[in-house]
Amino acid sequence: MSSTIWSVDDHLEDILGAIRPLDPIELQLPDAQGCVLVEDVTVQVALPPFDNSSMDGYAVRTADVSGATEEFPVVLTVIGDVAAGGGGLPTVGPGQAARIMTGAPLPPGAEAVVPVEWTDGGTGGGAATTMRPAGEAPEGASGEVRVHRPVEAGAHVRTRGSDVQAGDLALEEGTVLGPPQIGLLAAIGRGSVRVRPRPRVVVLSTGSELIQPGERLGEGQIYDSNSFALCAAARDAGALSYRVGAVADDAETLRATIEDQLIRADLLVTTGGVSVGAYDVVKEALSSVGDEDVPGSGIDFRKLAMQPGKPQGFGSIGHEHTPLLALPGNPVSSYVSFELFVRPAIRALMGLKDVHRPKVRAALKADKALSSPSGKRQFLRGAYDPESGTVSPVGGSGSHLIAALAHADCLIVVPESDTSVEPGAEMEVVLIG
Repeated sequence: MSSTIWSVDDHLEDILGAIRPLDPIELQLPDAQGCVLVEDVTVQVALPPFDNSSMDGYAVRTADVSGATEEFPVVLTVIGDVAAGGGGLPTVGPGQAARIMTGAPLPPGAEAVVPVEWTDGGTGGGAATTMRPAGEAPEGASGEVRVHRPVEAGAHVRTRGSDVQAGDLALEEGTVLGPPQIGLLAAIGRGSVRVRPRPRVVVLSTGSELIQPGERLGEGQIYDSNSFALCAAARDAGALSYRVGAVADDAETLRATIEDQLIRADLLVTTGGVSVGAYDVVKEALSSVGDEDVPGSGIDFRKLAMQPGKPQGFGSIGHEHTPLLALPGNPVSSYVSFELFVRPAIRALMGLKDVHRPKVRAALKADKALSSPSGKRQFLRGAYDPESGTVSPVGGSGSHLIAALAHADCLIVVPESDTSVEPGAEMEVVLIG
């Protein structure tokens, strides 16, 4: 156990200095969601790849309909249907029109599309309200159509390359692939991309007093909330997370469980058992974990100048030097520690340039001054109001107050040098909501 009191910043710097982004792999689009691109993606084919109609209607030459009005409609000869995906396009000549569906290519000779609502739909009656499918109304592909309004060249036509041109940069390296980005990649014909995979994070909670939600509480037992909260937080950070049920306070059992999990972990997170109590099995199990087999591995247990979350552990384990972060067991301590240390580590494994939560400055809104221990950086749960630029504490400072955490959307940072903060003081706020 290190006797040095570490600062929050130095502990985080030590963690991030040891984290290396995961090696890139080629993934199919469905598997690449949430991953970070490691290459610039350029457009190979213009989007859309051809001029196409943005409306159901009639493809026309603009000169033929320039004088069209409700009172004096222009009558055009309908020469055929143009459907999306169809081939064998008819050529539209003088006095002619082709019935066209949304997304269908603009046929040769046509310069614009007249929406069906601006015509009689080929019925010989008044203005049409909709265009019946070709299969239901094959007669609509021939005969005549009355056009009630003129159109300009290019009207209701999506021109080739109006979205992106061939050779354009579609997505740049470092982009996180969400649904819109996956859609763009598919639209330009990319079936797979080179990315850094989502990190696999294994979360283990320790404590013989822990039982799983849904079971009946016995005397002296509590529900295991940490592993659920931290697994959810890891997913929220971009990882694939795996929760291991609470491990009893037995060092050999814990060590064996951790070693079993190494095969599927890019990062291990334990919660509980890192303090100075007689049953702090994480320290007992891991204090010498790297000494026998792998030079350079091992876990360093530290005291940090922070509240909550004073006891922390960090190091690596196994032949792959898998990073392990050992967090305190108190629910708020573990979650605050996750936000400050584990989340940035996950984002670093993903290869993201900015691994930190956004920070803002806000005026403290409180009934009385807040006290804070000297020499420690305190992180209070808070509710941030962006409209007024204020932040209000939620709940007290106790590290067991998990109900307050569920109603907080930020952490209020009280510097090490401040022992009292007056209402109205400007505070640093870490947004976690």
